[in-house]
Amino acid sequence: MEPLKNIYNPVFLGKVADVGAATVKGFDKKAFLDQVFSGDWIDLELKQRIRRISTVLHQMLSGDFRKDIKQVLTFSDGLHKLSGRDDSYLYMFVPDYIEQFGIDNVDAALQAMEKVTVLSSCEYAIRPFIVNDKVHVLGRMLQWATHPHPSVRRLASEGCRPRLPWGMALQDLKKDPGLILPILELLKSDQSEFVRRSVANNINDIAKDNPQVVMKLVEGWKGKDPNTDWIIKHGCRTLLKKADQNALSFFGLSLDPGCRVEGLNTTQKAIRIGDHLHFNFRLLVVAKEPVLLRIEYVITYAKANSKESKKVFKITENTYRPGQVVDFSRRQSFADMTTRRHYSGAHSIAIAINGKQFAACAFDVVG
Repeated sequence: MEPLKNIYNPVFLGKVADVGAATVKGFDKKAFLDQVFSGDWIDLELKQRIRRISTVLHQMLSGDFRKDIKQVLTFSDGLHKLSGRDDSYLYMFVPDYIEQFGIDNVDAALQAMEKVTVLSSCEYAIRPFIVNDKVHVLGRMLQWATHPHPSVRRLASEGCRPRLPWGMALQDLKKDPGLILPILELLKSDQSEFVRRSVANNINDIAKDNPQVVMKLVEGWKGKDPNTDWIIKHGCRTLLKKADQNALSFFGLSLDPGCRVEGLNTTQKAIRIGDHLHFNFRLLVVAKEPVLLRIEYVITYAKANSKESKKVFKITENTYRPGQVVDFSRRQSFADMTTRRHYSGAHSIAIAINGKQFAACAFDVVG
């Protein structure tokens, strides 16, 4: 798979420079491209390339953010026409420009983000502003939660996620998410799935540090709207994977699931990094009444320095009748990803039902 950073190639950035020349007074297309591709460009990773582009864009302007942002917004509109779509990650260098050079002009920067986020999400760019003045910035984000455009409403939630992946952690909000909750309250039944998914992910972030806050929140939301109920379930996924007893009980999952697991085995005792692990097992329901079962498998991974880590994967959640027997067969990829790297060594797989671990077996991963 070609590295994502290679989207920023001469053809694409040539089109970007054409937009700059057409929308920004004094924009020098040749100088822009020469400076972007200068020096160690070939060695830069994705975020470093984004930062290079936004920095060179700044060099094409006067250096006065309050004056320059007007031209940048015109440039952004031109890129939006070039893209022909909302929410494109290709143009992340525009939010990065605001993050870098607007930090001392908070209100002008926030006003710009409200417009730019329709082109490319400002969820990362806004985080330093929250760190500097969370009350003021989250107050503005609360207003965005009622904005007519779903991209702006999503920014209201996504931008204040305490643990946004690949983003700056918001330590104050990890400790006390109180300022986030009014925003989520306004978005809890949003008509856009794009927004609802962000709300669920924000709740999931909060649950990792403040499970009691999340449980109190969802207890007040449950049963009022189908969209909200979906948010609740998706937002509590980490609590369910951790077998949080309050969460399991809230969703009607018995801590004594009334079942057995037999015959768990893998078809390979050793697999190579990049291959798939194939496994199967049998579920036997011994309860005397129908029972709701959340069936998962847990991989214990070997990590560097002789450490281990566990990852829980959901198979299904269904109601099963007394005496029912169900055979399951699944596979799990061991290909390296940006979010998970695999190491040689001893691994294991276990089946968990309603948070209770049943059968387990071992296997090896080799490089």
